[in-house]
Amino acid sequence: MARTVDIGEMRHGTELLKRGFAKMQQGGVVMDVVTPEQAHIAEDAGAVSVMALERVPADIRSTGGVARMSHPDMIREIIDTTSIPVMAKARIGHDEEARVLESMGVDMIDESEVLTPADPFFHIAKNNFTIPFVCGCTNLGEAVRRIAEGAAMIRTKGEAGTGNVVSAVQHARLVKAEIEHAIITVDVRREDMIDTIMKGYRRMEASSEFPIITRETPFGSMADLREEVSSVLGDVIELGRLPVVTFSAGGIATPADAALMMSHGMDGIFVGSGIFKSSDPTNTAEAIVMATHHFDDPTIVRDACKMVGEAMPGLELDDLEVRLEDRGW
Repeated sequence: MARTVDIGEMRHGTELLKRGFAKMQQGGVVMDVVTPEQAHIAEDAGAVSVMALERVPADIRSTGGVARMSHPDMIREIIDTTSIPVMAKARIGHDEEARVLESMGVDMIDESEVLTPADPFFHIAKNNFTIPFVCGCTNLGEAVRRIAEGAAMIRTKGEAGTGNVVSAVQHARLVKAEIEHAIITVDVRREDMIDTIMKGYRRMEASSEFPIITRETPFGSMADLREEVSSVLGDVIELGRLPVVTFSAGGIATPADAALMMSHGMDGIFVGSGIFKSSDPTNTAEAIVMATHHFDDPTIVRDACKMVGEAMPGLELDDLEVRLEDRGW
């Protein structure tokens, strides 16, 4: 049934518009870029959006240290050079980085585990902003919490900067399986699911030497937040999927990787290091877009694979000192 929309509701910052912008990205590829030249390559290749940042995840991983929001001048340079939407990353829980990005006019903020988290207990209260947010998840509970906090778009995390798609597959499969579990769970067990999801907001209790109880959060009272979590979970059960656009990210390095994640039911793809760490970024960008758009046609995916040179070097997950997917809760 079509939704009746009040014209007064159509203003910048409503949930309707935030999710509407995210839906415009559906079926496409978002590419990480660090220079205006890379932004042009991404746009010419057919990217639906670019992610402006100073270092791609592979370089952030290899350099180490604290990774923060990119310099505003660098982001502005990307905004001024491309006609497609520009996203930028803020640290988990860092409201002020998000406010800076919002004031700059970026089109969407990625509250990203690729950067060093700023708050060990809570994510950004995204409903306090007019700009839409995308957030990562490794499972259904994380996804529901982020949507309850105001995320307009979700991406499964994968393991960024590795060129290894296995975590992306793991997270996509896990979210799907947990959604199926939620659908068949009877009402009394559904309350248990909500209890489990709400534990993600009680991290401070485990860190205190006193028996503190979390009653208020940046997102409102725990009682109000529980109602929102219940509502989001209800939407998941009714729709049989997350109620927002859901992309895959982390470790996607080849056209075949992109097609694989689309075949797992993703709405689109984020590619971080996989394009500009390859031997032929221009053709790799075009090929990944082609494979994403035509993931269900093996002959086109084959042709896309033939377009590219050598893929970015890959990393075994067991060899990693830091697992970025573990950031966020």
